Amino acid sequence: MIELKEVNFRYPEGKMIFSDFSFNLKRGERVGLIGNNGSGKTTLLRLIMGLLKPDEGDIEILGSLRKTEADFLEVRRRIGLLFQDADDQLFCPSVEEDIAFGPLNLGKTNAEAREMVKHACQVLGINGLEKKITYRLSGGEKRLVALATLVAMNPECYLLDEPTAGLDEATTGRFLGYLRESVETCLIISHDQNFLTKAVDRVYAVKDGGLLPLERGRPGRK
Repeated sequence: MIELKEVNFRYPEGKMIFSDFSFNLKRGERVGLIGNNGSGKTTLLRLIMGLLKPDEGDIEILGSLRKTEADFLEVRRRIGLLFQDADDQLFCPSVEEDIAFGPLNLGKTNAEAREMVKHACQVLGINGLEKKITYRLSGGEKRLVALATLVAMNPECYLLDEPTAGLDEATTGRFLGYLRESVETCLIISHDQNFLTKAVDRVYAVKDGGLLPLERGRPGRK
C-alpha cells in the first residue's frame, strides 16, 4: 500500500531527517511508531501524503509512483491523515460541517453526509457536539472531532499522529475498540506505548533516520 525507497529529506534550515530511508506498509498491517521529538515521525506521514517532497528517492502509494501534487490528490482521498494538532485539521464553523466536509468532497449527497456524521459521532461518543462551534471545544473534544473527520471518510489506511493526546481513559478505550474492529491498515505515532501495544501488531522506534524494530517494548533485531 505504501512504499518509500531510498528517500532523502532535509529541511531548508539544513537538518537531515532521512538518508536512504526505506519503509513499506502492506494492506492489513497495523504499525506503530515511537521516537524522540524531531526524529522524523511526523515528517514521514507528511511525505506519504505529499505535504512534503523528498530531495531524492521514490514514494509509491496504492500501486503508483507519486511525484506531483496531482499524483497525491488520489492519495488524500483514500488515505486519512490525523494531524498532531487538531487545529490544523478543523476549519469549518461547526462540528458537523467539519465532519461532513470530507464526504461531501467525495461526492456524497447531503443526506449521505449527514448519516456519515451521525455514524462518526456515535463511534467516538461525541453525539451532542454536532452543532457546537469548533473553536469553543476543549482540546480533547477537538481531538475527537478531528478523528471523526477521518472515520466519516472511511479511508483505506489511517495515518494517526498522537491520536489519543488529551483523551481520557474511557474515550481512549472506545477509540481503541474502533481501531480493532473497523480499521484494517494503519500507521500510528504515539508516545503512549501501552496504547500502541494494544492497537498495532508491531512497533518501530524512529532513530537516527532509520527504523529499529521493538519487541515487547524493547529493541529487537534489525
